[in-house]
Amino acid sequence: MKNRDAFVHERSPAWTELDRLLNQLSVKTTPSGEQVARLGKLYRDICSDLMSARSHGAGPDVTAHLDALAARAHNHLYEARPHRIGLAGQLLFRDFPRALRRNIGFFIASLALFGLPMLVGTLGALHSRDFAMAVLPNEMLEQMANSYAEGFNNGRDGDADAAMAGFYVYNNVGIAFRCFATGILFGLGSIFFLVYNGLVIGTVLGHVTASGAGLNILAFISGHSAFELTAIVISGGAGLQMGYALISTGGKTRLGSLRAQARDLVALIAGAAAMLLIAAGVEGFWSPSAVPMQVKWGVGAANLLGVTAFLAFAGRATRAPRRRGDS
Repeated sequence: MKNRDAFVHERSPAWTELDRLLNQLSVKTTPSGEQVARLGKLYRDICSDLMSARSHGAGPDVTAHLDALAARAHNHLYEARPHRIGLAGQLLFRDFPRALRRNIGFFIASLALFGLPMLVGTLGALHSRDFAMAVLPNEMLEQMANSYAEGFNNGRDGDADAAMAGFYVYNNVGIAFRCFATGILFGLGSIFFLVYNGLVIGTVLGHVTASGAGLNILAFISGHSAFELTAIVISGGAGLQMGYALISTGGKTRLGSLRAQARDLVALIAGAAAMLLIAAGVEGFWSPSAVPMQVKWGVGAANLLGVTAFLAFAGRATRAPRRRGDS
């Protein structure tokens, strides 16, 4: 390579910058977006330099140095590193509850749209079979009543638990997804599915209670309802938030207004999905177990308190202790 020295002299500042950046990232848990973008640019450049060095015979010392730098940069860009697990943890344990509290009005609206029809369905089916049959087919009502008639004193087969857990994931995620995704219809779809699912769940609860198996169904749902129903309400609230962003754009385009809400929406849906997975596990393995119903109620109350405390307090910034003499 005739111009080896010129090549090294011209390109060495970029190689030094890349080496310095890689050293910084090796001790930093979460790189900034600017650092990641710069790393990508330097990585592409050094790959080009490496090809030039090899094709023009720059020498084994230069190619070995560039090869090592390129490999380190590749690992930082593309390998699954611990900090990515940390980012997922931040999304669920910090960003999710913060996003919910920032948009608490949509959560409250969703809770009303889901909870009030659920109450109406419960009271209506509890006092009138005709009401229950107006909401759900008689065959489905009888099937639900028979499912809880004997309770779960004998538990359920382990294979059946696993199969039902998979079904609960599919069913619950489907409900939550519809409550959220149909919010794109200016919130109207979310309103419909929140009201509909609240009414159906309440009707089932009221009908089974009226048939004499109220304690059984309450014991069954107590363990997972704090996760499942809260996640559905959160999903519906996110759908309402999305619909509102399309109506009240604040002078932006509708797409721009939606993009402004994207970060919170992603955090809310990620958190709701995690809660639904927990709910499916509890509903599949704990809820149908032979554990006495009093224990199930106690665990259900603890789960409700835990979920409430998490959503209310998780992710709050801690204040530095005040020093003596500070005002």
